Amino acid sequence: MKKWISLALLSSSLLLSGCQSAYYGAMEKVGYHKRDIMVDRVQQAKESQEEAQEQFSSALEEMQALLAFDGGDLEDAYNKAKDEYESAQSAADEVSHRIEKVEDVADALFDEWQTEIEEISKASLRRNSTSKLNETKRSYKTLVRSMRRAEAKMPPILTAMKDNMLYLKHNLNAQAIGAIKGEFANLQTDISSLIKEMNKSIAESNKFIASMEQG
Repeated sequence: MKKWISLALLSSSLLLSGCQSAYYGAMEKVGYHKRDIMVDRVQQAKESQEEAQEQFSSALEEMQALLAFDGGDLEDAYNKAKDEYESAQSAADEVSHRIEKVEDVADALFDEWQTEIEEISKASLRRNSTSKLNETKRSYKTLVRSMRRAEAKMPPILTAMKDNMLYLKHNLNAQAIGAIKGEFANLQTDISSLIKEMNKSIAESNKFIASMEQG
């Protein structure tokens, strides 16, 4: 527990300074290497995608409830749908942020790894380490491509949701609701596709974490 508390304190103070190299150096001094940080960040990116899946699904459900509106407080139904849209936007931003954090530590890890390989004098050990580095890089590139593919599906969905929310805000009545019903089927399809793509990325994350933990 003490180790995690110290890591949390180091993380918050050094990340605020914006100096990643100092952050990595300080973490290494307490026995927490770039490889460990990378595994943690991939895990966090995976969790952010899982959260985004839930938020996009919730936003779709609230919009569905709004479109099926039949009596009661229309403004209340609209506000619920709007809140879920905003939560989906925040979740999407977090996914992008987490992917960037993975890419940052990956660059630092691979640079360090390559530098250390060059310091190995025995040729056979140098070849083995180079082979492992290249294997890890290939696995990492597959992971990031998968994450970015899923990420790319979010902005068009969020744009469509925002358009609908703004339109309803200006025309909050049954006629306006009827006008956007035609777009709902497209949103359903797009969100279903997003969730499938995220499931692929989550699976790649689990695979990558397992390979890193095996050494």
